[in-house]
Amino acid sequence: MIAQLDTPKPKLDQIVTWEPLPKDFQLEDEPVENDGQPLLAGALRESLELSGFIQPEMLIVSNFGLCATIDEKIVVKAPDWLYVRSITPIIDSTRRSYTAHAEGDVPSIVMEFLSDIEGSEYSVKRSYPPGKWFFYEQILQVPIYVIFEPESGLLEFYQLQAERYELILPDADGRQWIPEMKLFLGTWRGEKEGRSGYWLRWWDEAGTILPWAVEKIEAERQRAEQEHQRAEQEHQRAEQERQRAEQECEKKEQLMAYLRSQGIDPDNLPSIGE
Repeated sequence: MIAQLDTPKPKLDQIVTWEPLPKDFQLEDEPVENDGQPLLAGALRESLELSGFIQPEMLIVSNFGLCATIDEKIVVKAPDWLYVRSITPIIDSTRRSYTAHAEGDVPSIVMEFLSDIEGSEYSVKRSYPPGKWFFYEQILQVPIYVIFEPESGLLEFYQLQAERYELILPDADGRQWIPEMKLFLGTWRGEKEGRSGYWLRWWDEAGTILPWAVEKIEAERQRAEQEHQRAEQEHQRAEQERQRAEQECEKKEQLMAYLRSQGIDPDNLPSIGE
C-alpha cells in the first residue's frame, strides 16, 4: 500500500507546545502487534551499534513515546523505530518518553512496520487524537518517514518537502540515502533469529552492508579458517623445501662417495669456469 495524499495541505491552526511529560503521566502500555516487529527494530539498532555509529548523545529506540501538547492536550505516538541525532542527557533517571525541542532535536527519521492492523500509519486525522501521518508531518515535522511492509518487502520512503511528505523513489540498488545518518536504508531478504523474510538493512557510503553480530562472527570464522589454511600451505611449502634440500644433500653425498670410489678426491676438483 502506497499512500496517495494529494489533497492540499491544511493550514495548521492548533496551538502546539513542547513540554516534557509530567512524572506522574501514565503512558499507555500497548503491546507490539506481532513478534516480528521487535526483531526488525532490534536488527536495525544492532548493526548500527556494531559499526560504531551510535554515540551517547543519540536516541535510538523502538516503540517509544514521542510527545507534544496540542491545544493543551498531551499527544503521544510510539513509532516502531526512531532516531534522534542529539538529545539532552538525563542524570540519574530513566527516559520514559521524548519531547522534541524541549529535550533535544526533532527526530531525523521515524519508521512504522505494517502489520495485520493497518491504517494508522497513513492517518491524516487532525482532530484529537491526531493520526500518525499528520503528527509526524505537521506537528513534529520529522524529515523522513518510513513505512515498511515486512511480508511483501515494500519500503515506502517519504521525505518532508515544503512542509509535506513526498514519496521518494529508491536508487538503482533499491536503497534510500539518509543524509542525516550518512547511510543507505534498503531491504534485504534472509534469515535471522528464526525469522525468514524481508528485513531493513543499513549500507555505508561505499555500499558495504553493516553486518549483524552473527555475520561478523561468521566473517571472523571464515577469516580464521583462511588464515589457518594459509598457515597450513606455508607449512607444506616449508616441508617440501626441507625435503628438496635433503634430497639435494643426499645426491651430493652419493656423488662424492662415487668419486672417491673411483679414486678421485672431490675436494680437489676444479670449480666450473676455472
